[in-house]
Amino acid sequence: MALIQIQVPDIGDFDEVGVIELLVKPGDTVALEQSLITVESDKASMEIPSSHAGVVKALTVKVGDKVKQGSVIVELEAADGGAAAAPAPAAAPTAAAPAPVAAPAAAPVAAAAAGPINVHVPDIGDFKDVAVIELLVQVGDAIKVEQSLFTVESDKASMEIPSPVAGTLKELKIKVGDKVNIGDLVAVIEGAAAGAAPAPASAAPSPAPVAAPASAPAPVAAAATAIAMPAHQPGSPTPGLPHASPSVRKFARELGVPLAELKGTGLKGRITAEDVQAFTRSVMAGAVQTQAQAARAPAGGGSGVGLDLLPWPKVDFAKFGPIERKELSRIKKISGANLLRNAIVIPAVTNHDDADITDLEAFRVSTNKENEKGGVKVTMLAFLIKACVAALKKFPEFNSSLDGDALIYKQYYHIGFAADTPNGLVVPVIKDADKKGVLQISQEMGDLAKKARDGKLGPADMSGATFTISSLGGIGGRYFTPIINAPEVAILGVCRSTMEPVWDGKAFHPRLMLPLSLTWDHRVIDGAAAARFNVYLGQILADFRRVLL
Repeated sequence: MALIQIQVPDIGDFDEVGVIELLVKPGDTVALEQSLITVESDKASMEIPSSHAGVVKALTVKVGDKVKQGSVIVELEAADGGAAAAPAPAAAPTAAAPAPVAAPAAAPVAAAAAGPINVHVPDIGDFKDVAVIELLVQVGDAIKVEQSLFTVESDKASMEIPSPVAGTLKELKIKVGDKVNIGDLVAVIEGAAAGAAPAPASAAPSPAPVAAPASAPAPVAAAATAIAMPAHQPGSPTPGLPHASPSVRKFARELGVPLAELKGTGLKGRITAEDVQAFTRSVMAGAVQTQAQAARAPAGGGSGVGLDLLPWPKVDFAKFGPIERKELSRIKKISGANLLRNAIVIPAVTNHDDADITDLEAFRVSTNKENEKGGVKVTMLAFLIKACVAALKKFPEFNSSLDGDALIYKQYYHIGFAADTPNGLVVPVIKDADKKGVLQISQEMGDLAKKARDGKLGPADMSGATFTISSLGGIGGRYFTPIINAPEVAILGVCRSTMEPVWDGKAFHPRLMLPLSLTWDHRVIDGAAAARFNVYLGQILADFRRVLL
């Protein structure tokens, strides 16, 4: 038995694609060409097959990872003891059939005279008569290089076909339901700077296989070239991805729409962007419930379905005066849907209190002076994270999550903190904050905040939080009501500290007071517990030595 490393084959001109599904697990016996994982780019989804038969010894990727050609995804104990799994640079992902001649229109072309360009179907692998299921552009649209023009689907894969040139779409030669093959004329684009127009004769597939030069890049549209995918049977339960194109799935994820609960109106029951929008409107109007909402709904009593909300008002704002329309950022689209759900579903209560941080602030300032050469600047938020961990240990229900009728008590302490970015708020997470000191937390917060501002936070950086702190200390304000970040059950809001006169029973003394706003889920926490949590947190901040107790 030989241990074989299965690598990602040539998947076209994609730098990195995301792993969205694992199809095998250690111990599974896999056959040659059996699918191992599903990956997705912004233009296609595809399943990566095994180049050997054998037993899975280890999976070296997980959902959310980014992979590219040559990345090791599985270690396989193969019976054949054959050649290494790494394919030659110019080799096709599988050797099931010789590759047809690539259509010249597939590769983006560089400079020459502008004019009408005929766009042909590029090399999409060993497929014949694939169906056009979605048109993504219309005549008159301005087209960018590599912009998707339409979506095709075979019984093995769905993919979006991009434009090899930029310009204005003058003619669309296809419609939904048409069957196309490599070399078929599908569009005419005018005004593009392009090379010699590809001749239909050379774009047609050749009966004899012609090897592409090793240096020639694979066409971007051929993302699923020779990669086997399971056939979709509309109307039957689908164990993996919903019956929708990659762009529609991406759109649904941004809106938080569960595709599994939608019934597609497209060809062969395919879910379209219009289906996603219609579902969202229905949920907002209270006409339908998602399965998650239905599971949380009470068994009886009252109508309550969808909260019986009125439709959102439609207003022509331009008739009242000048306006400017700006699309929401991707972050705001995603967070907005989550915040709406959390604000409506969670019975939230907020306790407001003040903590005396006079001595802690003095300690923080002196620590930074002593550590000037160390490069790490300690913030009050780092102390707050350690204080919250101590309070969570004393009141474990604040570090829990609801799971149906059960409460999950977490034995780890991952603290999220809201970070302001040019595109909106994001929540990076300090993992295992109970095992880290204030200096280490400060360093990690700085690194995560920089990644957030640069737009480089990954899913792993923003997942797993058990409790969140939202700090407006650098901006101002007094108190506010933060929205709980489900599935957490509490969140702490913090504003700017102010110097105030505090009565000690004999006289007033100037003390630095920090406003605290603790929002909690009343299904899990009651008012007495919340008050005790806030009082204990204030005691720790007033005398940080309590963290050691």
